[in-house]
Amino acid sequence: MKDYFLLQGKMVCRKLSDFGLNPLVGSLIALTGFVLLSEYAFYKTTFAGYLILLISQGAVVSLSEKRRTDFLKMLYGDTRAKRLRVAENLIICLPFVLVLIVYKAHLEAALSALLSVPAALGSFRASVPFTLPTPFYKRPFEFIVGFRNTFYVFPVAYLLTIIAVSVDNFNLGIFSLVLVFLTVFSYYQKPEQAYYVWMHSAKPGPFLFGKMKTALTFTTLPALPVALTLVAVFPENASSMLIVTLIGFAFLILFILAKYAAYPAEMNLPEGILIALCFIFPPLLLGLIPFFYRKAVNKLTFLLQ
Repeated sequence: MKDYFLLQGKMVCRKLSDFGLNPLVGSLIALTGFVLLSEYAFYKTTFAGYLILLISQGAVVSLSEKRRTDFLKMLYGDTRAKRLRVAENLIICLPFVLVLIVYKAHLEAALSALLSVPAALGSFRASVPFTLPTPFYKRPFEFIVGFRNTFYVFPVAYLLTIIAVSVDNFNLGIFSLVLVFLTVFSYYQKPEQAYYVWMHSAKPGPFLFGKMKTALTFTTLPALPVALTLVAVFPENASSMLIVTLIGFAFLILFILAKYAAYPAEMNLPEGILIALCFIFPPLLLGLIPFFYRKAVNKLTFLLQ
């Protein structure tokens, strides 16, 4: 078990070194960013505890993919693999638990630690064994693939909206809207193969604007039920809901441009740091969106003439 965690640590250090960062400096930057984002979340919202709990569980569940757990069982045996997975999940949850305790979100801290244990004992397939119909046509493949992998998140968001209405908690309703946006952002994390870019008969500018138009249109579909419900039930907070929606759309554009600014590689530490800074100080979006747009155009020029 010790060798496994030493290997994981070496892999993380190697990735940081590949980006030209000293592993110690990179770790300090990541830790500082995590603390600042957590502090900002608790300063700005009353549902920060729920958000951090959700992120912590998303992190541990992502480690329970069936092929990964089967590989660990093959190496270590069933019992040792389960112990390793429990230890791994608890280590991943530890920073989140500590932050939640510091901000006196004791219930969320306990849930984060407790839920990580059953998440370690189970596994799931990354894809469903049948073709799930989607409300999106074939052109925006990010939404088809992303929706089929995350379809279960949307009923959770709508259930949270219903709970928000029943308990008269507008902030919980906003959290459900943010959850929809965060789910859609994840659709643009990994780059597609170069062929799927090259096949477009468009120059980089029109290609990017087409991507943004598609994303905005199809993000509106799952976000609209939440937004309309909040406006109808909390009309006095309609302006706040509109601001959150517009910021969500701005971040969606940023994610798309950042994806192609790093293309054909994946978004990584440099883009991640800049996006994290935008979460801390959203007005930075006004400068980073054109910055990433210029980088994306330069990256795509060799494929789109």
